[in-house]
Amino acid sequence: MLFLRVYLPLALGYALSYFFRNANAIIEADLVDELALSASSLGLLTSAYFISFAAFQLPLGLLLDRFGTRKTEGTLLVFAAAGAMVFATADSLSGLIVGRLLIGFGVSACLMAAFKAYVMWFPPERLPLINGLQMVAGGIGALSATAPLQWALNFTSWRGIFWGLAGATLVASAFLWLVHPERPLEGEPESLEQQRQGLLSVVRSPLFWGIAPLTMLSQAAQLAIQGLWVKPWMRDVLGFEADQAASMLFWMTLAMIAGFMGLGSLTARISRTLGLPPLKIALIAMIIFMGFQLLMVLEWTAAPFVLLLGFSFFATSGILPYAALSQQFPRHLAGRVNTLLNLLVFVGAFVVQWGIGALIDLWPVDASGHYDPAGYQAALGGLLVAQVMALIWTLRARPAAASGAGA
Repeated sequence: MLFLRVYLPLALGYALSYFFRNANAIIEADLVDELALSASSLGLLTSAYFISFAAFQLPLGLLLDRFGTRKTEGTLLVFAAAGAMVFATADSLSGLIVGRLLIGFGVSACLMAAFKAYVMWFPPERLPLINGLQMVAGGIGALSATAPLQWALNFTSWRGIFWGLAGATLVASAFLWLVHPERPLEGEPESLEQQRQGLLSVVRSPLFWGIAPLTMLSQAAQLAIQGLWVKPWMRDVLGFEADQAASMLFWMTLAMIAGFMGLGSLTARISRTLGLPPLKIALIAMIIFMGFQLLMVLEWTAAPFVLLLGFSFFATSGILPYAALSQQFPRHLAGRVNTLLNLLVFVGAFVVQWGIGALIDLWPVDASGHYDPAGYQAALGGLLVAQVMALIWTLRARPAAASGAGA
């Protein structure tokens, strides 16, 4: 019963967060047609979610560690609902961006608040599995933003969808306030200076910086590609129609859910029975993820179902370092550890998602309005090279992180 009270309100908020994050992948053609957006403008609009999300991560960590999960996330979700209303009524790119910024700000606590709550309520050995369950909830939200969203557009417009999301987000806020328990803070509340010093101790940690760049780029690749660019890639490289691409996104999201659950469960089991460090498992899985990205760069189209499902499954490996890193610091710093890592991830996602669009725009569109496949090759190839460089940094500059020492 306690688990459900802790988990369900946080799961609902995170499901909505993921729906907001991925919805533009389905409605992108409607947005482009209605507002005459370029690839760069579409990337900027969609990635605006990430920049406001990222900008609030450090203050968020302080708020979570001082005021707890319920007050922090419950309040922020009201801003997400307001952002959905702005988005639904906007008639210009700037108006859509304002709505998207508010949405990103409003859902900025949905994952980190959960990770903070789980550290407070559950033993360390259960965290990889419980964090995985939280990611499954996000996956369900992402799943709803694929074929079901495409189907819903037969009955209403994208504006109607966002009005519905505004109402659902207000319900999620109320559910959190009414149901989620708040664990009393341990000891006396920290002063602002103590909070600042705690954050600095995380910032100065060699272990943190040993794994953070690779985690950032791996997660940014997943967020930017699956959250927007994979659907036009399927159209322009694989030749998929809109319904076919939406169906494939549905299966990709199922694979993502399986990855969150499977990799989290596998990590917990291997760590418990064989003693293999969680960070080492994460590194192996992120290398496999790079392999699937290489196949996309090479335009390997012989088995697109296998390619895209493998991409989605192993893209979830970037979430594993969160649980491992948070256990290397005192529990009262858990919010700051996770939000600092999340700040880097979402800044990276903003740059990558917008940057992919900017690179694609360097090649002319064809008569049908489709992007040149060479643009995707350049953008995805550059992203892959950056991940390889980050992997080398982790293996050479941070051997402790690579081996998972102490994890």
